[in-house]
Amino acid sequence: MIRTVIIDDDAGLRTTNIRLLADYFPEVEVLGEADSVDSAYSLIQEVQPDLVLLDIEIKGGSGFQLLQKLKPYSFMVVFITAFNKYALKAIKFHAIDYVLKPVNAVEFEQAVQSAIHLINKNEQIQEQSDLLLNNIQPKNSQQKIVVRTTEALHIVHIPDILFAKSDNSYTTFFMQDGEKIMVAKGIVFYEDILADSGFFRPHQSYLVNLHHVKKIDKSDGGFILLNSKHEIPVSNRRKKALIELLEQL
Repeated sequence: MIRTVIIDDDAGLRTTNIRLLADYFPEVEVLGEADSVDSAYSLIQEVQPDLVLLDIEIKGGSGFQLLQKLKPYSFMVVFITAFNKYALKAIKFHAIDYVLKPVNAVEFEQAVQSAIHLINKNEQIQEQSDLLLNNIQPKNSQQKIVVRTTEALHIVHIPDILFAKSDNSYTTFFMQDGEKIMVAKGIVFYEDILADSGFFRPHQSYLVNLHHVKKIDKSDGGFILLNSKHEIPVSNRRKKALIELLEQL
């Protein structure tokens, strides 16, 4: 059995989560509920769950503050949260599973299934969790991103990414050392969270780290030449915005 607790200050949503777990995950046992940082801390210390369904905004503080109090911890977390662009970006950066409110049954099932998969693999999450908790404030500049492949969690230093290339619903990261990391997420997902780290999408299939650009060929059908000698195509409609961004670096 997967031992689970639900932390949310909305009793109705806790009931919804319990119902969805019963519908989709008979192997999950709900050991308790809490609605505040203090009550959640006591509950988790008492029952030692494998999985925590955690709202970010709870009584007495936030879900992040709760996790800080519990460090080091070994349970998996699925955030159940209303939209908060800074918190959500931090969660995405560090490959933590989440569901946006109002809770959608399909998204709930996918997020919990992903967390259970990691629990069954006995995946180590301490570094992933530390990175998340160290980078939840909007003023912090993200230097690392966690990308999840079918085999592993990769802690990637963002400046070491040359570019990313899309292949339908998959994205491959090309690294400075020649490593390639393929993940089952579309390039739009990474365009959103890497935009503030100097990345630009010059073509529908590519996302480029502008700090590695050597030159731009501005002719029709032009391209970006990286320091690594890779040539990246540039669409005509994105060329002006690209040049303006490079002038700001």
